[in-house]
Amino acid sequence: MSNRIFLRIRNITQQTPEAVSITFDKPENTHFEYKAGQFLTFIIQKDGKEVRRAYSLCSSPITDELPAVAIKKVQNGNISQYMTNEVKVGDILESLTPMGIFTTDFVPDNQRHLVLFAGGSGITPMFSILKTALSIEKNTKVSLIYANKDNENIIFKTELESLEKQYNDRFKIITVLEKAPFFWTKGYKGYLDTSKIKKILDSLPKVNIRDTEFMMCGPQPMMRVIENAFKELSLPLDKLKKENFSLTPEESAEGKVKNDIITTNNTNTKEGFEIKVKYDGEEHTFKVPPQKTILEVALSLNIDLPFSCQSGMCTACLGRCVAGKVHLDEEDALTPKELAQGMILTCVGHPISEGVIIEID
Repeated sequence: MSNRIFLRIRNITQQTPEAVSITFDKPENTHFEYKAGQFLTFIIQKDGKEVRRAYSLCSSPITDELPAVAIKKVQNGNISQYMTNEVKVGDILESLTPMGIFTTDFVPDNQRHLVLFAGGSGITPMFSILKTALSIEKNTKVSLIYANKDNENIIFKTELESLEKQYNDRFKIITVLEKAPFFWTKGYKGYLDTSKIKKILDSLPKVNIRDTEFMMCGPQPMMRVIENAFKELSLPLDKLKKENFSLTPEESAEGKVKNDIITTNNTNTKEGFEIKVKYDGEEHTFKVPPQKTILEVALSLNIDLPFSCQSGMCTACLGRCVAGKVHLDEEDALTPKELAQGMILTCVGHPISEGVIIEID
């Protein structure tokens, strides 16, 4: 398929005891482009099965010659264990081409304030975004609020401190440590909460809210705290972009992404609906039963649509519904604006009307 690439590992760097960054050679005979904040979806053969995992690019398409991802080891995570412990320099990994909507437009004349909230490995796309913004937009200020368990687990610590010195008038790092050393005075101690967020925002360079863009990526509990703080502080939620890496254990246990589909005004709930999907220059027409997702049916018919997490979190399966109606079991990965534009995720999407047409880039 034209959306698949093969990447040879050039270098592996141990960033923290639990995280590595992997740098790749550019794929030969393949046009390779990406936007700051996007991710790669690796296709891995493990125990006789094909498994897909999405990892954000930490490299910048502007400042870095070669693409790179950062991966943090997850307890009981077979693939993260494999990627951090077993792959080696010279290995070739299969991936989908870069994708994702967690990005922003970089324009040399921009004069804005980027406020980036990152937690743990959520720094990965932020590292790409901030390097790109600082390089292209000479009049833009960047503030990074970076929360970690402890000092030892700060991914890209040395690189970030170097950038802060280089761009000392435009780039500021605010560190939050859950377990800070006793005499540590370089940031905030404990967990992020509304009080800390208010203090941090009050300390940042004053830029008109219209010229401020907020972005966040990290554990789900942290991102919920930030969203609640925005509500309490009357800050515009529509200016807060977020990138989801995974569901919380509680959400997984509750089966949040497998909710029954909405059947209001659905007169064809037993049969399902026939839909048309346009992807990679081809059109596919098939029927989707009510308790199946669009992606599930497509894969069962050997239609190779892009996907990764299959839980409505990573946006790898993003498409646009240009006709008919689609219900999503999970909408958190999309903003209200994107939903209004007809954006859908096939891994959690169900047609609920006749004449559904979906276009996938």
